[in-house]
Amino acid sequence: MNKKEHWESVFSQKQQTEVSWHQPVPKSSIDFFESNSVPKDATIIDVGSGDSYFIDYLVNNGYQNVYALDISEHALNRLKIRLGDKANRVNWIVSDVLDFKAPVTFDYWHDRAAFHFLSDSNDVDKYVSITTNYIKPNGKMMLATFSDSGPLKCSGINVKQYSKDELANQFSNTFEKIKCVDEVHPTPFNTTQNFTYCSFKKK
Repeated sequence: MNKKEHWESVFSQKQQTEVSWHQPVPKSSIDFFESNSVPKDATIIDVGSGDSYFIDYLVNNGYQNVYALDISEHALNRLKIRLGDKANRVNWIVSDVLDFKAPVTFDYWHDRAAFHFLSDSNDVDKYVSITTNYIKPNGKMMLATFSDSGPLKCSGINVKQYSKDELANQFSNTFEKIKCVDEVHPTPFNTTQNFTYCSFKKK
C-alpha cells in the first residue's frame, strides 16, 4: 500500500474520534495563529489538513484566502461535508505535500500533521525547499511534530521526532524562530502524546 492508499484507507474506515490526532479545538494552533495578527485577506495554507477543525476556525473567523491540502481526498471530502455551504470559501488541494503545486505563495503556513512523517533526509530537504519557495518574505510558519519524547510511530508509520532546537535548526537557513513550546496532547483513547510546536518568520 502506497502513502495515498494508506491515508485514503484511514479516513474511509475510521471516524474522527478513532484517530489519535483528533482535536475538537486546536487550541495551540489557534494561539500561535492569533499571536501573529494575520490579516483577513492573507493567503493561508493548512498542510496535512485532514478533517482538522483549524479550517473551521479560519472560515468562521472570516479569512478569505484559505487553502486546505491533504493527500487523502476522502479526508477533505469529510471536511467539506462538515463545512456545508462554507466549503466554497476554501481552496482544496489533493496532493502529497512533496508534490503539490499552487498558483500563489503564502503569508501563513500551518502544519500540525505532515512534517514528522518525513523520515527520509531527502524528503525533509525537499519539504524545507518547498516552504522556502512557497512562503512569502516575512511570512509566518507554524509546525508541530512529535517531540523527542513523543511516539515513534503514528497510524503504523515511522515518524521523525524533534526537540525544539532540532526543529528550529532544520529551518534556520531561511527562517527565523519566533518561539517553540512543548505540548501534551490528550488523545481520544485517554492516552497522551508529546508534541513540539514552533513558529517561524521567513527571512
